[in-house]
Amino acid sequence: MTRIISNAGEKRLVLVSGRAHTELAVEVARHLGTDLVPTTAYDFANGEIYARFGESVRGSDAFVLQSHAAPINQWIMEQLLMVDALKRASAKTITVVAPFFGYARQDKKHRGREPISARLMSDLFKTAGADRLMSVDMHTAQIQGFFDGPVDHLWAMPILIDYVRTRVDTSQVTVVSPDAGRIRVAEQWAAKLGGGPLAFVHKSRDIRSPNRSVSNRVVGDVEGRTCILVDDLIDTAGTIAGAVRVVLEAGAKDVIVAATHGVLSDPAADRLAQCGAREVVITDTLPINDEQTFPQLTVLSIAPLLARAVREVFDDGSVTSLFDGQS
Repeated sequence: MTRIISNAGEKRLVLVSGRAHTELAVEVARHLGTDLVPTTAYDFANGEIYARFGESVRGSDAFVLQSHAAPINQWIMEQLLMVDALKRASAKTITVVAPFFGYARQDKKHRGREPISARLMSDLFKTAGADRLMSVDMHTAQIQGFFDGPVDHLWAMPILIDYVRTRVDTSQVTVVSPDAGRIRVAEQWAAKLGGGPLAFVHKSRDIRSPNRSVSNRVVGDVEGRTCILVDDLIDTAGTIAGAVRVVLEAGAKDVIVAATHGVLSDPAADRLAQCGAREVVITDTLPINDEQTFPQLTVLSIAPLLARAVREVFDDGSVTSLFDGQS
């Protein structure tokens, strides 16, 4: 049977996956030392989704993994249906594992008559039957409060920092936030890379025009230094490409971009390939296809982190301990 039994023999862990990013799910299962539960999932002619599990999940602690990749609405709906199927199949607990949590950018109202879509997402999963949410680097920490139950907010920062540390002379590093809103994250990066200086890019954005922003100037010491531009996600890459340009124009020696989620909507690959960055480092919370790759791209595996977090939850351990008590 594709499950893990607890040391006391009283609990069973099962891992199921949707179709959005099966490569990641297989890697998580491998790190856990188990297999994915066989699942039948397909689309009807009109786009409706069918899902069924190939073996019993009764009484188990079920983890349903689905990253909200494009087409995002399809994969969210599939995960909701899988949660409902687990509930109706008498799983004891259901944890939604969404490495990239869809609609997280819409976490507040910028203007009147707008939805707070991140809250709606949390409500949908709760209504479907989820007992717990797990995700990596949500757009803002406040989203944890939208779900009525435990939320495990994982950080990719340790994975990214361990890699970037091998690529730079830390005594010559300035950590740069692409806008004022990410300065707190940049501070944490700087502290872990030896306490170098911080900088941020002054950016203007029209809230009525999605995926459009203008990077104006850099504030901080970047001249002659290796700059690490850090962000949670890269979508069309307009913000990051503009920030790289501004930082290089301010005299930076070179730039490495580090982000957790590579959404990489068109024309991100072209922008990142031509923006002047030495390297763009992301994790595989989302699938990366051939059209999204470019020579400077490095993709790190998030599977070991997800597997450790799943195991901590199953064993009633501490997810916070994975991040030195800071999660």
